[in-house]
Amino acid sequence: MEYTVQKVAQMSGVSGRTLRYYDQIGLLKPAEVNASGYRIYRQKEVDRLQQILFYREMEMSLEAIKEILSDREFDETTALKEHYQKLIDKRARLDTLLATVQKTIASKEGGIPMQDQAKFAGFKKKMIQENEAKYGKEIREKYGDETVDQSNAKLMGLTQEKYEEMTELEQAVISQLKEAIKTDDPASEAAQQLAELHKKWLMYTWNSYSKEAHAGLAEMYVADERFTAYYDKYVESGAEFLRDAVLVYTGRR
Repeated sequence: MEYTVQKVAQMSGVSGRTLRYYDQIGLLKPAEVNASGYRIYRQKEVDRLQQILFYREMEMSLEAIKEILSDREFDETTALKEHYQKLIDKRARLDTLLATVQKTIASKEGGIPMQDQAKFAGFKKKMIQENEAKYGKEIREKYGDETVDQSNAKLMGLTQEKYEEMTELEQAVISQLKEAIKTDDPASEAAQQLAELHKKWLMYTWNSYSKEAHAGLAEMYVADERFTAYYDKYVESGAEFLRDAVLVYTGRR
């Protein structure tokens, strides 16, 4: 089968303008451009577009998608299986939130009491599921299933007050990172305050603290680009600076 831009757009829901942009940046080139100047797509290009849309659903950048699809070791079947599992996980997260909203509505309309902890259970479960989907494999390999399961259980057991404290402290870590990095010195007072705040934030989900575990996690922030991206989206080279500050704090540097 052969498709023009218009037909692919109708079939996929992707605008013709977007398809032309994908061609321009080399993400999705047509199979050919015919004598009349029309872009022609065939099965291979349609399948690639499907992969692109799957990755876009996971909020990946076009640059990252292009890099993945251009990898010589990229296997379409394996990728589809991964997409399937991630969609299942996403559905589970949405189901949890829907159940929480439904209970809240029932509480508001019917006077059915809803415990404060239950109001936040969906959000905490969603956080756990997202972390498992993104980092679960690496974290479990590094710290073991028991440690990770205990951490997840502690998070689920947080009261509303403690949960709010944790989320506020997470923002405080980011704010302190923005200030500390200005010193350009991971051993500075501001940087060490950053490391201390980071430790306090971790303890909302960690059952016990060790300098070795803290330093190891900080190293992962730089070794794994997904961790790096979280801090670097707030502060350029933020993950690296945080790691260095933690290494000083834990006596590893």
